Amino acid sequence: MKPLLLIFFGGGFGSVLRYIIGKWLNNTENTIPYGTFLVNVLGSLIIGIVLGYAAKVSNTSNSYVFLLATGFCGGFTTFSAFAYENHLFLKNGDYFSFLIYALGSLILGLLAVFVGFYFSKVF
Repeated sequence: MKPLLLIFFGGGFGSVLRYIIGKWLNNTENTIPYGTFLVNVLGSLIIGIVLGYAAKVSNTSNSYVFLLATGFCGGFTTFSAFAYENHLFLKNGDYFSFLIYALGSLILGLLAVFVGFYFSKVF
């Protein structure tokens, strides 16, 4: 029962923070949904740090991973919104924004996970 509560609280906090960032950065003036882009890259960095640290420190509690990696990062990042926004770019024929957003999210997201693992080893 404890893991479910940790995931619930972490996911709730992550979802609320994602909503706030999306309201702040996603607007009709920008062609790229910067809020979704930012949360996906930040979430990738955070999950890299959390899981890298958990792999490095053998006595890391599963509670830490449930709360931060599964809960917070699961609620904070949003692949479904990413997929929908790319669908809109393609539907509207905005191939340039599609390429920049899709490739940028993928490349920076992967890079952020590696950087997170690196930070977890160094600090």
